[in-house]
Amino acid sequence: MVMGASGSKLEKALGDQFPEGERYFGLENFGNTCYCNSVLQALYFCIPFREQLLEYYANNKKQGDLEENLLTCLADLFTQISSQKKKTGVIAPKRFVQRVKKENELFRGYMHQDAHEFLIFLLNELVDILERESKAAEGSLDPPTPSEMLNNGQVRPQANGVHKEALVTWVHKSFQGILTNETRCLRCETVTAREETFFDLSLDIEQNSSITSCLKNFSSTETLNAEDKFFCDKCCSLQEAQKRMKIKKPPSILVIHLKRFKYMEQLGRYKKLSYRVVFPMELKLNNTVDATDMEYSLFAVVVHVGIGPNHGHYISLVKSHDHWLFFDDENAEMIDESTVQTFFGSAQEFTSNTDHGYILFYESISARR
Repeated sequence: MVMGASGSKLEKALGDQFPEGERYFGLENFGNTCYCNSVLQALYFCIPFREQLLEYYANNKKQGDLEENLLTCLADLFTQISSQKKKTGVIAPKRFVQRVKKENELFRGYMHQDAHEFLIFLLNELVDILERESKAAEGSLDPPTPSEMLNNGQVRPQANGVHKEALVTWVHKSFQGILTNETRCLRCETVTAREETFFDLSLDIEQNSSITSCLKNFSSTETLNAEDKFFCDKCCSLQEAQKRMKIKKPPSILVIHLKRFKYMEQLGRYKKLSYRVVFPMELKLNNTVDATDMEYSLFAVVVHVGIGPNHGHYISLVKSHDHWLFFDDENAEMIDESTVQTFFGSAQEFTSNTDHGYILFYESISARR
């Protein structure tokens, strides 16, 4: 399972500054599994999530073997990394990758896969398993309802803020936020509010923009008219309306997905947008319902390398104990914080730089304290 002395360079680079008890391990690539490896590294350095997984593994080990599923395979992998005698090296996440392929046919072939699709699939799958285990522990015979969370939420939306109590797992506690979708009828002024939960925010991007401007656009007011009119319950008819999305409850870990792959009608296919989108080390989230600024700190970036959506490579940048590290499958290196800026994107359409930030992981500064 553990191979090679890869990473000894990293050990030398850190020297006396090597964090106590920390492990930096590359992950073997099984043909096309860089999408998986890059996301796993980002999640491993999401400390609250890692700690919960290790605790889950330790508790279940005491109770004897559980049936193998994606959660037990991930917990086993993270436990293996964290308990290595060596500080650096390479691990082959074979059991976990096999389980992913068994659970979802999307990831079975040798085609280039999407790291964002994989992340959302994985988080939803972990939630489903924890919900099933909770129901089993309560002795409930009801069949579990599969989570239907998509990008930007949509799990059991409730009109006008009526909320059905759902199980809040430790995955939710780390990643889940709540959006309020407000629609105001322009005839009677009635506001219909619908809440949606989310694990990530998928943002449209523009050339030479920033995460702050993308978030502003995400929460900007949209007018629904012509063919897009809104059915107002009070007017009992289709009416012009204004709609906007705001963040009601920001998550502890904010995951931002930049929509770099856009379907081009005239081409009949998806195209990669290499736009330069600046993502700051410290982010103030100010499009919240109560208008309080939430502060976040960047700790991981999944980077897409390549010119198109159907081929390319994924790497990850992670911040650990105030050091930035670069993970490219088996390889792990130390980088300067300034290097992170080289992954913002390209200011020109045609460029040799094809390494672009794709998924950003921010942790709440208040949650960290």
